[in-house]
Amino acid sequence: MKIVVIGSGIAGLVAAVEASRNHDVVLVTKSNLAESNTHYAQGGIAAVTSKNDTVAEHIADTLSAGANYCFEPAVEALCIEGPNRINDLIQFGVDFDKAGSDFALGLEAAHSHARILHAGGDTTGAEVSNALVETVRKTATHIHEHTFVVDLEIQSGVVTGVHLLDASGKHFVEADAVILASGGAGQLYRHTTNPSVTTGDGLAVALRAGAELIDLEFYQFHPTALAVPGSFLISEAVRGEGANLINNRGERFMQKLHPLAELAPRDIVARGIQAEMMLQGGEPVLLDATALGAEFLEKRFPSITKTCKAYGLDLAKTPIPVTPAAHYWMGGVATDTYGRTSIPGLYAVGEVACNGAHGANRLASNSLLESIVFSHRAVEVLGKPWPSNAPETRWHDSGRLAELEIDDPATRPLDTTEVVDRVELQTLMWDNVGLARTRKDLLATRERLNSWRPAAEGHRLFPDWEDANLLLLATAVTEAALARIESRGGHYRLDYPTTQPNMAKPITVSRKAANADH
Repeated sequence: MKIVVIGSGIAGLVAAVEASRNHDVVLVTKSNLAESNTHYAQGGIAAVTSKNDTVAEHIADTLSAGANYCFEPAVEALCIEGPNRINDLIQFGVDFDKAGSDFALGLEAAHSHARILHAGGDTTGAEVSNALVETVRKTATHIHEHTFVVDLEIQSGVVTGVHLLDASGKHFVEADAVILASGGAGQLYRHTTNPSVTTGDGLAVALRAGAELIDLEFYQFHPTALAVPGSFLISEAVRGEGANLINNRGERFMQKLHPLAELAPRDIVARGIQAEMMLQGGEPVLLDATALGAEFLEKRFPSITKTCKAYGLDLAKTPIPVTPAAHYWMGGVATDTYGRTSIPGLYAVGEVACNGAHGANRLASNSLLESIVFSHRAVEVLGKPWPSNAPETRWHDSGRLAELEIDDPATRPLDTTEVVDRVELQTLMWDNVGLARTRKDLLATRERLNSWRPAAEGHRLFPDWEDANLLLLATAVTEAALARIESRGGHYRLDYPTTQPNMAKPITVSRKAANADH
């Protein structure tokens, strides 16, 4: 079989390595092979590798953090298969940090045990990415860097290939199966920990092709990004090692909001910081790691220490200013527990996908684990018969909360709309569809989004295609946020602040009047 893999983060690299054992693989990435969210991941990978920990407890922690919304079969697959996939990474050359003969395990928010493996201190993502890139280059995989996926080709309801764009122009690659591993869409927001490449291209091409997207309203905002341009991520592991959050009066405030204080689930910590910032006129809160000592911080968090110094901050001597920033999308292309979507031949793995493992709020450091586990599972079923209800197993019993259909902004008339402005879109999303939402703000966002259209297709460069994808996805997120009239996990409505047990059902989004054959 000929398999096209879109994306070169951990999900795409693992999929390419595993698929290349038995198939002809083409790997497509719009930047260079190592540029992805994976490369910038600091915290590490959560998995049970200690005799003091159990898979059952990892499952329980994941379900608890997910706000009573996780799909349990996906969580079980994630946690049960995780240790074997860690061994795979070691075989690929990832050298996890050790404490004597054992792994040096970190503790992060909402985990009942220290179970976070890390490599190079706080450069885990780079260590994993580098090892996998080297492994991929040793396979027979055909690698296309600086190549943009424009659209999927669907014939008779089945994926038959991908339309690509590179410096030589547009071209088509046939495929027996396509694995989307293109990451999330952090660039929807003005403040994000994600690199510039994360513009949701895989989600957008899947939506245009007729695939269902799910749980788009659940967006995780990392509590602690350095309050400087670029929103450099300050890993949750810093709090796991004992750093505290304080306001501008030097007072801790998270103990009032949750028994776990700074190590509460991310949505709770992020909203706690936002509330404290509002009380102090919008000024950032402070993360105080001074009690950890300079020697420990230099060894455990070398890149964070170095970056802070580049901004004139000494992590060991003074508290540093932090603020929430867009970090991870729990929603994505709806899949089953083997990455299969609603379109036969189309798989999705990693952040682009949503199999229900993260629920409404991802447990810290489960993202890299999810990528390796479900990429491996997707490759396992390549060439096998496609289930007629592949992604629907998740909501088969409870039903859906809503089924939304949205228009493609590309169909809007040229004479009544204006070309989308990315900075304005990001600001609009941050202000109105960010940490806290209201019906009034969401309706205003819908109105503004409806006034935009993408640049004319015949003249689009990479950034224009990205803007088209961001506009489509901003519309989808806004509609999903309007439809969920409760607060749960990464979705917080000021006008509906409580969680409604009867609303623990998914909202799906599809393209209105999508024509599968084009």
